[in-house]
Amino acid sequence: MTSTNDIRRSFLDYFEGAGHARQPSAPLVPQNDPTLMFTNAGMVPFKNVFTGLETRPYATAVSSQKCVRAGGKHNDLDNVGYTARHHTFFEMLGNFSFGDYFKEQAITLAWGLLTREWGLPADRLTVTVYHTDDEAAQLWKRIAGLPDQRIIRIATKDNFWAMGPDGPSGPCSEIFFDHGDHIPGGPPGSPDEDGDRFVEIWNLVFMQHLQENDVIVSDLPRPSIDTGMGLERIAAVMQGVHDNYDTDTFKALIHASEELTRTRAEGERQASHRVIADHLRASSFLIADGVLPANEGRGYVLRRIMRRAMRHAHLLGASEPLMHRLVPALSAEMGAAYPELIRAQPLIEATLRQEETRFRQTLSNGLKLLDEATASMGEGGTLPGETAFRLYDTFGFPYDLTEDALRAQGLQVDRAGFDAAMAEQKARARAAWKGSGQTASEEVWFDLAEEHGATEFTGYAGHEGEGVVLAIVRDGQRVDSLGEGEQGQLLLNQTPFYAESGGQVGDAGKLSSLNGFEGTVQDTSKQLGKLHLLAATVTSGTIRVGETVSQKVDEERRRAIRANHSATHLLHAALRHRLGAHVTQKGSLVAPDRLRFDFAHNNALSPDDIAAIEAEVNWHIRHNQPVSTRLMSPDEAIAEGAMALFGEKYGDEVRVLSMGIKDEGTYSVELCGGTHVKALGDIALFKIISESAVSSGVRRIEALTGEGARQWLIDRDNRLRAIAASLKSAPDEAPARVAALADQVRKLERELAEAKKQLAMGGSGAPAAGPEQVAGVAFIGRVVEGLDPKALRPEIDGLKQQLGSGIAALVAVNDGRASVAAGVTADLAGQISAVDLVKAAVAALGGQGGGGRPDMAQGGGPDGARAAEALVAMKDELAKVKA
Repeated sequence: MTSTNDIRRSFLDYFEGAGHARQPSAPLVPQNDPTLMFTNAGMVPFKNVFTGLETRPYATAVSSQKCVRAGGKHNDLDNVGYTARHHTFFEMLGNFSFGDYFKEQAITLAWGLLTREWGLPADRLTVTVYHTDDEAAQLWKRIAGLPDQRIIRIATKDNFWAMGPDGPSGPCSEIFFDHGDHIPGGPPGSPDEDGDRFVEIWNLVFMQHLQENDVIVSDLPRPSIDTGMGLERIAAVMQGVHDNYDTDTFKALIHASEELTRTRAEGERQASHRVIADHLRASSFLIADGVLPANEGRGYVLRRIMRRAMRHAHLLGASEPLMHRLVPALSAEMGAAYPELIRAQPLIEATLRQEETRFRQTLSNGLKLLDEATASMGEGGTLPGETAFRLYDTFGFPYDLTEDALRAQGLQVDRAGFDAAMAEQKARARAAWKGSGQTASEEVWFDLAEEHGATEFTGYAGHEGEGVVLAIVRDGQRVDSLGEGEQGQLLLNQTPFYAESGGQVGDAGKLSSLNGFEGTVQDTSKQLGKLHLLAATVTSGTIRVGETVSQKVDEERRRAIRANHSATHLLHAALRHRLGAHVTQKGSLVAPDRLRFDFAHNNALSPDDIAAIEAEVNWHIRHNQPVSTRLMSPDEAIAEGAMALFGEKYGDEVRVLSMGIKDEGTYSVELCGGTHVKALGDIALFKIISESAVSSGVRRIEALTGEGARQWLIDRDNRLRAIAASLKSAPDEAPARVAALADQVRKLERELAEAKKQLAMGGSGAPAAGPEQVAGVAFIGRVVEGLDPKALRPEIDGLKQQLGSGIAALVAVNDGRASVAAGVTADLAGQISAVDLVKAAVAALGGQGGGGRPDMAQGGGPDGARAAEALVAMKDELAKVKA
């Protein structure tokens, strides 16, 4: 038997041998079409090549493209498990010509692969052509030798492909395989075409026209080829089965499901096993490509797929979470072709396990209430919409799950009633918001959130992506466009720009569109916890609501932010390890050029503390462990030891970041929605540059990482070398040399101070010698130049000893100002206050105040020229006191 892996490999080898460039599968999240929820066809990654917007270094290509159809107009979800060929995830084999070969070569290559390489019997192949495509019909007759009755002309859009109302288009030629007359159904175009006998296995699209508003306006100058073959369908043909679920890959997954549930894929249980196998593939590949379960957007579709499979596991009697235990079987089947499955296997398993653990409780409660609500209904009955909404709103039971569960019982749900109840809830929420004191200017954000829902953030997976402009806000008002030089806030349906939150600054970058618009994004903010607003300036052209724009985050800036953010997690863990579990985060700033981390701690960190914390963080950086992300409820995350961030508000589920290893466990586990490095080695280097107090019991560390830290160390080394050069010493000897010079300077300063004092005390002043008698009290007073005010007190003490009984006063003049001190010997302190004397002197100097004790006081004034008057004022005050 030819395995699915062999078929994929041989298809790629065949076209590579024919000169086609082998291309890896693009991610399931489209990088070049914001209108698509998922990559749903093999040509999606080449869309811009076909339209001429992008050039590649090759003119022909071949790929096996991962595809998902489970949302929007391409939604096969409800049929999966109940038909032979519906899937949420499938692989599209395709060969492409970008203006190189056209119909003749495409048909020749296709027929050669099917009949010569793969050996399919030619008499079981039938083709269709668009009814006016005589060229294709003649080519099939000449190249394949098909008779006219097996070249069927189809006049409907089924055989005419268009990229959209505007753009390339052209006729198709579909190849069908006849499974035999034992299966009901007729050939395409016949009354019985909906049967399963004839199955389309390959579609060749001949891109040759250009259309506008669904009308062909011209021929393309370089016609192209786009083909698509479902791998699952051709595998069924080549493995001799009629049902895709009977092929080797699905049989292996279904067998694993049978083993774990101890049930056979027969009868009523067959659909459940098929749903599990299909949805396991879709869920795992979506998670591997960066999509995680959420309540809106792509994450919601993933959650819907996962929960549908989990409900079928419940129906099979699985008493414990099942899906994550099937991932190894999937990796064994498809991991060689898609290594991302192996790489992401731990994340896939953890996400499936967590989601199913949570969902089983929701399922148990919801099904119980659903059974009660439908107990009296007969087949064909309808569950009231209000009941379905109560299940959703109060118990978290999704509408689509209610619908799916009731379908098996022959019951329906009143969707209109459900929508009405949802609208009533939104109206109540709006009324409550208006009564909360919010300003009228902020109501625009509420309107946009109600109208468009949450912005889908795609920045965890990459730095670029397209988005549709949903709204433009300028000066608090919605506008239709922004012209050159104008500034405003743009709301897009999806964006890789991270909005400021959790201490991490918003992203900056560039915007552009096909109509010549270019703009810069200075910042990204978040409103109502769900809208990402790009603060943008138009540098050229005009941007309008409804247009598609290319978005490019400043990658270097984002890389630096990621490194700093991950470093804060390591720093937090290192602080707790070094200082104790009382250390908790009290705030942070994660910017491209630095990080700031505030934490609870009463004492300053010692140099040894800082060195130890730095060393610990850098140890983890050097060991380069990968950083993992999981989604959990906040309670589950905290129960597993995750640290909640200060000031952060958490919803029903959170991202849990785990990094580093410690004693066979995880070093750091925190709740965080920010962007982070993929592996700790990406941080490169960590350096603390300051530690200080913020407030009572809160300390602050500022640090650098990566190139910023390296440059800081280089600058410091350069300064050390400059110092060493000026000291005429080697850098290693500079500290000792500086210490010796400092000792020498201190010694010289002491000597200079003593010389200044001696000079000052012997300098000019009145009186120059001996005490005089003032009101019968011995008084000695001097004006001195250049004496340090700090030296006044010891000099006064010396003069008091010299007097024995009396009053000593000094006025020191420095740079035009004057300082005054007065001392009263102990025997007179009860009669005369030194404070009163100093206040009188200060007033004479043009100042106010002065203070001290009755036996010693000091003060100062701005007018040093009146120093002698200050002495006279003190003598006058003394005479007044004694009078």
